[in-house]
Amino acid sequence: MPRQSLIISGVPWFDDRGRTVNAHGGCIIEENGLYYFFGEYKTDEENRFAGFSCYSSPDLVHWMFRRIVMPQQKDGLMGPGRIGERVKVMRCPATGRYVMYMHADDLEYCDPHICYAVCDAIDGDYEFRGPLTFHGEPIRRWDLGVFQDNDGTGYLLVHEGDIYRLADDYLSVVEQVGEGIALGGEAPAVAKLGGRYWMLFSNKTSWDCNDNYCLSAPSMRGPWTYQGLFAPEGTMTCNSQTLYVLPVHTEHGEIAMYMGDRWSFPHQASAATYVWQRLSVNHGRLRLAGYRPAWSPASGEAEPFEGRRIKVGFCSDKDGESVSVPFHGSRVALTGRADPWGSYARVGIRRAGADGESVMAADPIFVSWYAKSPDCGYRYVSPELPEDDYVLTVTVTGEVPQWTDKSGQRFGSVGSAVDVDEAIVA
Repeated sequence: MPRQSLIISGVPWFDDRGRTVNAHGGCIIEENGLYYFFGEYKTDEENRFAGFSCYSSPDLVHWMFRRIVMPQQKDGLMGPGRIGERVKVMRCPATGRYVMYMHADDLEYCDPHICYAVCDAIDGDYEFRGPLTFHGEPIRRWDLGVFQDNDGTGYLLVHEGDIYRLADDYLSVVEQVGEGIALGGEAPAVAKLGGRYWMLFSNKTSWDCNDNYCLSAPSMRGPWTYQGLFAPEGTMTCNSQTLYVLPVHTEHGEIAMYMGDRWSFPHQASAATYVWQRLSVNHGRLRLAGYRPAWSPASGEAEPFEGRRIKVGFCSDKDGESVSVPFHGSRVALTGRADPWGSYARVGIRRAGADGESVMAADPIFVSWYAKSPDCGYRYVSPELPEDDYVLTVTVTGEVPQWTDKSGQRFGSVGSAVDVDEAIVA
């Protein structure tokens, strides 16, 4: 049977090194037959800037780690003890250079700046240039997105729905073309579909997800019309926050792919995942109508992870309690229920060594069973391994993932449960 190449939402993805793909809050550029995925290189310990990463893939499924394209700076706005978020990259048609935009802040989110960096190579070392300016003044905003129109015009999008047109060299802002079109909105993204512009926004619920919404307009200058939710109400946008919209070429034509982050505070490096789904315009409305847990980017169609099913039936909220699943194969997936009572497990895979002692085949990582909107589906899909005999182990951490925002409002789980239904062995 040919190897499946599937986008599976809501599970950790692994790169060519067997490590989790760690590129959140970012974007994708397609160039010379490769997709370049930029994002925040998170840690599992604290929310601080550790660098912006770049990965590449020929198919949106198999990812190669390129490098940290912009590390923490020695000092200044992107130095130690700072926040670096929402990284976006565009190639400037006028100069041929790549320009990276980011939100810089202090750890209390009280010193926001929109900053930029430049590079001659898409995956090279980006040179940090400092704040992006408008009329000579730094833009003191936070959540950002970017959009490049068909004629090469670049736009900066920020929270609350302000839209700025970039200079021809993309290194400054020359005009504000929209203001306050989405008060209370954050995580802006724009798509051009069906002859109209669509701007997607999240509501503000800290690291938790919510029902995202969209507006549409005949041009980037508006007028913008509120269009409501684009995913089914109550699904919390498939338990994700809008990030970016990418055109994808399939064997059936071009589709628009919604890219969302499924944050997992505090263990963002391994447990935060991605939700990538098809968008379409039906009867003049933008829709993410049917959630596809797994689908092929080659065909654009839903396709389940195929393999032999093993009933597990494990559910526990006790710290240290575990279940082990022996299997023979090269890849294994876990299904189960995630809900507001869910928490973290540590999931790892071992195999027998030459001396009879077991050795680690896939390092244990944090995997989340928390979901604001209850979901039964894939929770973990292992990296590809040499065909052999293995033992997968799921261990309950007992941790209750919860946090408060600056106002003191509490978010996150109310329990520490881990619920495993089946293992699927390929």
